Amino acid sequence: MKPTYRTVLVGTGGIAGAHVQSVAANSDRTVLVAACDVDATRARAFCDQNHIAAAYTDYATMLRTERPDLVLIAAPPALHADMSIAAMEAGASVICEKPLCASLAEFDRIAAAETRTGRYTSSVFQMRFASSNRHVRALLAAGLLGRPLVAVCHTLWYRDAAYYAMPWRGRWDTEFGGPTMSQGIHLMDQLLHLLGDWEEIRATADTLYHAIEVEDVSMALVKFANGACASVVNSTLCPRQETYLRLDCECATVELTHLYAFQKENWKMTPADPAHATALQQAWENFPPDVGSTHAAQLEAVVKCLDEGTRPLTSGHEARRTIEFLTAIYKSAFTDTTVTRGSIRPGDPFYAAVHGGLAPKRTKGAGQT
Repeated sequence: MKPTYRTVLVGTGGIAGAHVQSVAANSDRTVLVAACDVDATRARAFCDQNHIAAAYTDYATMLRTERPDLVLIAAPPALHADMSIAAMEAGASVICEKPLCASLAEFDRIAAAETRTGRYTSSVFQMRFASSNRHVRALLAAGLLGRPLVAVCHTLWYRDAAYYAMPWRGRWDTEFGGPTMSQGIHLMDQLLHLLGDWEEIRATADTLYHAIEVEDVSMALVKFANGACASVVNSTLCPRQETYLRLDCECATVELTHLYAFQKENWKMTPADPAHATALQQAWENFPPDVGSTHAAQLEAVVKCLDEGTRPLTSGHEARRTIEFLTAIYKSAFTDTTVTRGSIRPGDPFYAAVHGGLAPKRTKGAGQT
């Protein structure tokens, strides 16, 4: 009989509900035994509402008392790295909300703790785990779509002043960035998962409206190792919100349009030559059973890795590549240079902080008074 993994949750804010649902969807393999929040009233109310036995206000006490197999981290970003390391040192594996950490330096601390403890920390990148995404990636890998040539990766979202009123949002030291780190990170990770290693980035970032320290828009031109070029836009300034991924390949255009989650119905394929597209269309329509881009899908994959003692997909090199990509956007934007993969190393100020200490000093955007 396969084991049931004792699971705990830290942080009971808005995204915590998705983690509760993910455990419920995997209830044959995971059980949520405790939750933690610094606010005792909120922690107890959350646990009562979700039928969780134990409520804690101290994270270390929860780890020591509950001895979990798996820790789900939904606390504010500035706590992610230290909480991940503490969980691994307590013998647990981790699924941590994005952004996983503040910098490549912090990521390498997490990686060192993985080596030291034999446990793993996975970043929440649930887009990768949708069955439709795996299908498209398999078609690309098999060459059925032809060579990728051009990509569009646009996270066009909207956030109002109330969203940024939360004290830790909109600040470099606590949110680590704007839509590049906190919103567009999901689609950019999916782009990298589909197209592979990036080679160089030329980017710009600005704060056009919101009264925040960090950017509210970034744009990048990206070259990939396979020769493809991509346009990337991340924004919290767009009243008509859309998440749009497009891959123009030799044999077809593939598009994904949604907002916060997707299923196979959100994908579209347009053959380059409809007159000779029968085989491609048949391969395209051969989708596996539909599993959406949910936390539950990622948790199921992590449980399988726990069973096998293997590294989860969104840990290690795969997670670091995405953090390096985001860091390169900021470095290019704030230094007005082209940044190549692998060039941000210890000693580079952007290795220690994604903004490199060079982000413009802002406290309000141009559109707010």
